[in-house]
Amino acid sequence: MEHVYESVQEAAAFLQGKVGAKPWAAIVLGTGLGGVGERIAVTHEVPYEAIPHFPAATVESHRGRLIFGTLSGRRVVAMQGRIHLYEGYSPHQVTLPVRIMRALGAELLLINSAAGGLNPHFRAGDIMIVTDHINLIGDNPLRGLSDERLGERFPDMSKPYDPELIRMVEEAAADLRIAIRHGVYVAVAGPSLETPAETRMLRMLGADAVGMSTVPEVITARQVGFRTMALAAVTNVNLPDRMEPISVEQVIANAKLAEPRLSALVEAALARAVR
Repeated sequence: MEHVYESVQEAAAFLQGKVGAKPWAAIVLGTGLGGVGERIAVTHEVPYEAIPHFPAATVESHRGRLIFGTLSGRRVVAMQGRIHLYEGYSPHQVTLPVRIMRALGAELLLINSAAGGLNPHFRAGDIMIVTDHINLIGDNPLRGLSDERLGERFPDMSKPYDPELIRMVEEAAADLRIAIRHGVYVAVAGPSLETPAETRMLRMLGADAVGMSTVPEVITARQVGFRTMALAAVTNVNLPDRMEPISVEQVIANAKLAEPRLSALVEAALARAVR
């Protein structure tokens, strides 16, 4: 914990020596949503295990590499495989990649994730623009970090998701005739899925979708000065009075229903982004 800044700088220096040109946007690809990576004109690929201090991705569907290249004419770095708290990592380790991508020079952070729907109006395969979040993980990635080189210790969270980036995605969705939802994302630690009582509670709290990621990255992104946007692919809808069993394999399959539309949205939105 005392050496987060040094770890970030060492990893960034290693990657700069490999890649050279700095990225303008950073992209995090969630479960079943790796298709954005296929749209990138890749110039460099670096496996996580080769990067100093970079945590390894242990989830089977996450490839575990940083890819560099261009998308919509913009230089990007993308995480093919994210890191989760339920893998046994600390919040500082989970969010270290966000700090590294910012240290590389990226200004925008675009997060994609799979999430369970809580809003009864949602359907599997929907795409939700995250407009706000609730942190029920029970920890915070900034806890214990008082090093001013990492950013403001008490970052403002009144607008964690950039309104201009949200508008940009909305316009892209209208042009592409892609239906989108808006909603609040609640983060839980996982990896077990929610019980009916937990599902009812989360909905009562005002959440529209639930997942096991995104929020730690967004909190860290705010501290380091990223402009941030998040899109969630709804993998299933949890109705507490009619809960149906679901497997991880079904979650991945349902995320892939949304993946082509989500990838097209990211590409079109990135083309609209103002430097």
